Amino acid sequence: MKAVLDGTVIAEADRQDLISIEGNWYFPPDSVRAGVLSDSPTPYTCPWKGACQYYTVAVGDRALTDRAWAYPDPYPTAIERVGKDFSGYVAFWKEIEVVE
Repeated sequence: MKAVLDGTVIAEADRQDLISIEGNWYFPPDSVRAGVLSDSPTPYTCPWKGACQYYTVAVGDRALTDRAWAYPDPYPTAIERVGKDFSGYVAFWKEIEVVE
């Protein structure tokens, strides 16, 4: 599967390597193209997943703040609930299209 912004593939991995959580596809950290994500200071803690790291997604001259996120250290109960360790996996907001 691919995550695409403005025709540029920013993440790509086999479907079996992705994790679906609450309708979002989470890509393995090493499947995200280098240089497209930068840390955002936006704080958020999910009640069941834990502390979230937001990212700005940048392609060319376009930068979208807080349009990607990950859980670097999800709660152990969240990993149990999901059934797989999703530490550091990256999900994208609606402007980034996830396609087969």
